[in-house]
Amino acid sequence: MNITEKYHGVSGVDYIFEYSDADSFDHLDPSQCRQVYAVCFLGEQIIVVYNEEKGTWGLVGGTVERGETPEQTLKREIQEESNMEVLNFLPIGIQKVIDTRDNSFFYQLRYVCTTRPYGPFISDPDGNITEIKLIDPLKYKDYFNWNKIGEQIISRAIELKPKLN
Repeated sequence: MNITEKYHGVSGVDYIFEYSDADSFDHLDPSQCRQVYAVCFLGEQIIVVYNEEKGTWGLVGGTVERGETPEQTLKREIQEESNMEVLNFLPIGIQKVIDTRDNSFFYQLRYVCTTRPYGPFISDPDGNITEIKLIDPLKYKDYFNWNKIGEQIISRAIELKPKLN
């Protein structure tokens, strides 16, 4: 499925998001894969995180650091932001983020994963994530609304979850 949406960023910049389902990220230039986010299941619930700095709820994820693969970023971000271990994961899709000022772009990779806690969540080392919740995946809009792209990401995560067991 391909979905295109416009997004007006908090900084005032307009972006175009082009989302497409993907079973692999192998065809992408790794240097353009800058962010990773995941629908993380713990049992039948998903993890949502509260970003104190932005004042928003969302999925677990963040920026690929120098020398990291997207899979390493996925595992690190989930541990840092939720104190959970990734057991299994699969790609969901790719979001191409286009800056309308100059048509530059980068990719955000979307995954689904199963997790288990290392222990209780205390704090995110970066200090941005201050709270986590486990919720019914069908109630994610009570916390954040990523329009049609968000609907597709959550729907595809629910569809792919049985393949992770």
